Amino acid sequence: MFRLETFVLYDKKPKSITIRNYTKKDFDAIIEMERLSYPPPFPQELLWEEEQLSSHVDAFPLGCLCVEMDKKVVGVLTTMIINYDPDEPHTWDEITNEGYVKGSHQPKGETLYVVDINVHRDFRHYNIGRVMVQSAYYLVVKLDLDRLLGCGRMPNYHKYAKDLSPEEYIEKVIDGEISDPVISFMFKCGRRPVKILANYVEDNKSRDYACLMEWRNPFKNVPKLPQQKFLKDMKDIK
Repeated sequence: MFRLETFVLYDKKPKSITIRNYTKKDFDAIIEMERLSYPPPFPQELLWEEEQLSSHVDAFPLGCLCVEMDKKVVGVLTTMIINYDPDEPHTWDEITNEGYVKGSHQPKGETLYVVDINVHRDFRHYNIGRVMVQSAYYLVVKLDLDRLLGCGRMPNYHKYAKDLSPEEYIEKVIDGEISDPVISFMFKCGRRPVKILANYVEDNKSRDYACLMEWRNPFKNVPKLPQQKFLKDMKDIK
């Protein structure tokens, strides 16, 4: 069981939050939060359904986290354990069993994989996303896993797609020439880019690309995953 009571700051004032495992009693709140956060034209079929959420808590309840503030669910993070093969590209549907997780979760694997992370649209100024990512790092350490992996959308890429390849786009985010709300956030959370995945998930703003990013367990001598050659040398990013 995971439970952490802590604070986030907004307008210089602390707000109490609780990060805990979500259960079936939270499904309605999670589904409502997702639909508020991603209204049409975002494809509604990509949002969680009750059957998928049930598969998450059945397969890996410890990896199902939510954030409560004032007794309201304001953030959700779903993870699973996998054996990661760096030579095998994947889509979101393939690696998550179309979001059902139960057929993809590998309890004896070495990598914690982020299936989904979402913050309520009215609470995105509280740094709740970073607290959830930190909680996922706690799980990696607690379970003695090698790393956390997850793919980040590139929602500003559509503004540059005519002039930049997705690889060049990530390089410019690394250099600070472009800010991307997801990729830049992941850098702030200590993640390291590994490779670009094409056709990862239906997402017009990202042109269906995503950047696979890694965080390694600092208590284990885990080698870095091979980094795609087009990316600039990241040796100075610890």
